[in-house]
Amino acid sequence: MATEFKRVVFANVPAGTITAGGQTIYATPANCDTVVIGCLLTNTSGASITADVLIATQASTSGAVGALGNDDVYLIKGAVVPVGSSLEVISGKVVVANTGSGTGDAIQVRCSTANSMDATISILENT
Repeated sequence: MATEFKRVVFANVPAGTITAGGQTIYATPANCDTVVIGCLLTNTSGASITADVLIATQASTSGAVGALGNDDVYLIKGAVVPVGSSLEVISGKVVVANTGSGTGDAIQVRCSTANSMDATISILENT
């Protein structure tokens, strides 16, 4: 089994809520387990914003984009990110998985104001 540390970035996260079409920042590759080590949301605007981060589970990622499945869970919902600051969503570790050959669990993010937030996640993939 190979392990690899990676960083994934998403600049200028779109506006809206996850239920209106979540933006996937990371989807677990086929036959891979991933440990999310950190998730950082940064307010790049001149006003406070709110943010959502969700794990869309493997069972529900085959549905319509943004359609929440029964197994999907929020890591944070409606969190306020003040002007000029960042929010660390994951300070421990969260496992996202893929037990098959298609798309596995996915991390989705949304922001209350378009192009006002950057998102960065640090992960360890185990293939």
